[in-house]
Amino acid sequence: MKKDQNSAKRMLTSATYGGGLSFGREDTSVILETPGYFATKGKFSAWTISACLLAFIVLLPLLSVVLLAFTPEENIWPHLMRTVLGSYIFNTLVLMAGVGAGTLIIGVGTAWIVTHYDFHFRNLFNWGLLLPFAVPAYVIAYVYTDLLEFAGPLQTLLRDTFGWQYASDYYFPAIRSLPGAMIMMTLVMYPYVYLLARAAFLEQSASLSEAAQSLGKSKRSSAFKVALPMARPAIAVGLSLVLMETLNDYGTVDYFAIPTLSAGLYDVWLGMGNLGGGAQIATLMLIFVMMLIGLEKTSRRHHQSFQPGASRLKPMARKKLSTGASIAMSALCFLPILLGFLVPAIVLVHLAVLYFDVSWSDRFQQIVWNSIKLSTLAALSAVSLGILLSYSKRLHPSRWMKNGVSIASLGYAIPGAVLAIGVIIPLSKIDHALNAVAQSLFNINIGLLLSGTVFALVFAYTVRFLAVAYGSINASMTKISPHMDDAARSLGHSSGKILRKVHIPLMRGGILTAALVVFVDCMKELPATLVLRPFNFDTLATNVYQFASDELIGRSALSALLIVVVGLIPVILLSTTIDKSRDTRCPED
Repeated sequence: MKKDQNSAKRMLTSATYGGGLSFGREDTSVILETPGYFATKGKFSAWTISACLLAFIVLLPLLSVVLLAFTPEENIWPHLMRTVLGSYIFNTLVLMAGVGAGTLIIGVGTAWIVTHYDFHFRNLFNWGLLLPFAVPAYVIAYVYTDLLEFAGPLQTLLRDTFGWQYASDYYFPAIRSLPGAMIMMTLVMYPYVYLLARAAFLEQSASLSEAAQSLGKSKRSSAFKVALPMARPAIAVGLSLVLMETLNDYGTVDYFAIPTLSAGLYDVWLGMGNLGGGAQIATLMLIFVMMLIGLEKTSRRHHQSFQPGASRLKPMARKKLSTGASIAMSALCFLPILLGFLVPAIVLVHLAVLYFDVSWSDRFQQIVWNSIKLSTLAALSAVSLGILLSYSKRLHPSRWMKNGVSIASLGYAIPGAVLAIGVIIPLSKIDHALNAVAQSLFNINIGLLLSGTVFALVFAYTVRFLAVAYGSINASMTKISPHMDDAARSLGHSSGKILRKVHIPLMRGGILTAALVVFVDCMKELPATLVLRPFNFDTLATNVYQFASDELIGRSALSALLIVVVGLIPVILLSTTIDKSRDTRCPED
């Protein structure tokens, strides 16, 4: 008995803290025995040069922001520190703390419920809890403001029911407030945590829980001391994504009139006309981002996720609940779906139908085409560069290459407002330089070729969403055996031909997934689009923002509804991917 307890104790210690088991690292013994794996390591070629150049281009916006922050034409930093900077930082931190806490509670709680319990409609909630992913935060903010404001249907119904006439006759919480923004963002961002926590729980073996119980631990104790610590790295990644998206948000905080760093950046840059001051606030936001990335990496390093081999994985048996408990669990899982997706979707459909004749116009059709065109160009650009990075790293897995890929993947962490400044600074300088050359050589004024065109938007989208494309493509490429490369080389094929003839056909699914996700993200992107779009050029996101800012929620409903419908694509992809992974790893479940 003592021997069994010691064995169980070693298993739990290894699984929880990373000792003596595999945690998703590459098996170097296998790699060293793989023919041709290091055949090209250390060699420089057009692939490595292109990848390094790409990393520099992605890093250029960040360098531009930091450089301008330290060398502004008019330094208003002391003035900002004396006046509004403190409130910007405080509101940002409070908002991030509130949204982080809310998404942790909902995301981890619902992930635990659908993974470990068997109850009514569990299979439906399994993927349904991802639906709020499709709703941008600024869209849900507009919808609930229209529902809950003084002139909205809910307060109107209360006044008619109880005979109230004025706002002073009763108390109703203000939706346009800091707590209101927390709730709005939590309702649509918790799927980040839910998705990764659920995937982590699905990968855990029931043998670990059994080992904990053999040591005298209760099921509740084993959950808090084994299951949650093992899932902590995945939860940390989801939380870091939530906090970055909260820091990036502009549409919600601007509509709710909350002075955060993101809103302050636009106020200083566009309201006060001081680009240097905007760059200084942007640099402060970058510091926040780097701190989040550092904390997330530290969490992964100290609490690495346990990934047992297939032979050791024992599917987790879900506990059958009683009727009462089943109803309670169903209600808990249904509430986030109701508030985060169903209510906004129903309101948008109603308003879109009501205002369809007004909204559907030649101008609206042009806006739809603008969004499709921009998103398609950005998706093609991000996917192409993602393939370049992934294949270059495969050919030359050196430290320089890995660092270059890491730099090129930083774009997703950059807030849209920061990226807008970082893009417009170098592009405007290039435009002025080209114009000066054209003036001196041909005596013509060529105008803005880059910073005032669609190119600036596509460039910004590519930088921001390159990491998304690279992740999906690289996951597909790593599944291709190096033996296939060696076989193709033995037939005299070049690296480029191997990529075209072998890798791209095998990665078709990963490439399509990457393109779709980038396409959808570009359709929803607001902060950078507001600044970088050409004159009189709107997208669905900016169209929603403009009408909502003018309190014309009905006119914005059709655009918002299209964004939500398109946003369902990655939700379906994510749910399908996890279900396939579950079926593969746990065939007997």
